[in-house]
Amino acid sequence: MELGTLNSDFKDVAKETRFNPYAMHGGSCLAIAGDDFSVIASDTRLSEGFSILSRDSPKTYKLTDTTVVGCTGFHGDVLTLTKSIRARLTMYEQEHGKKMKASAIAAMLSTMLYQRRFFPYYVSNIIAGIDDEGKGCVYSFDPVGSYERETYRAGGSGSSMLTPLLDSQIGHKNQREAAAPLTLEKAIVVARDVFISAAERDIYTGDAIQLQVITKDGIKQDTFPLRRD
Repeated sequence: MELGTLNSDFKDVAKETRFNPYAMHGGSCLAIAGDDFSVIASDTRLSEGFSILSRDSPKTYKLTDTTVVGCTGFHGDVLTLTKSIRARLTMYEQEHGKKMKASAIAAMLSTMLYQRRFFPYYVSNIIAGIDDEGKGCVYSFDPVGSYERETYRAGGSGSSMLTPLLDSQIGHKNQREAAAPLTLEKAIVVARDVFISAAERDIYTGDAIQLQVITKDGIKQDTFPLRRD
């Protein structure tokens, strides 16, 4: 047998197989903070590749009466992480007799993510809530726990399309006219509009928007349709 033929047969047999513990299930999430409110919204499509696994799987999870976390990415890690957060919140409430504030939840989540830095949760996290002074707050995180407080943030598969519109309409980046005060009505309209735009160009974002408005009085939830193809 010739050497070239032997090498060809060996290449056909010796194929390397790698195990990948992660999967990307798409979806997008955004949060906007105002003077006395926060708005957090996500789409409800759960997909992998070109297959839609569910049309009713929102990416926002209520933690307390004034705090909501948005998680997108690998759905298995999303479920594990949110379950762990809620367990710690329950232990905190039972030990201290009060619920954890949004800033403390953000610090706790940062620690949880850092503890898994060598095998990170494949999740993009955004926390929206009301701070100790009654003002809206948004916290964004990187995969290993670094976080910061912001006025608005987008994450997930459509974040690159959501962020420029938020920069324009909420951040007023590089605009000559003075920015008008952000109202709750405007924040809701912007959140809906940017999701409609993202759904036109991102196949992993669609079906519906679940939007939650957080104030000192609690959380109100609403749902708006998006394109389903």
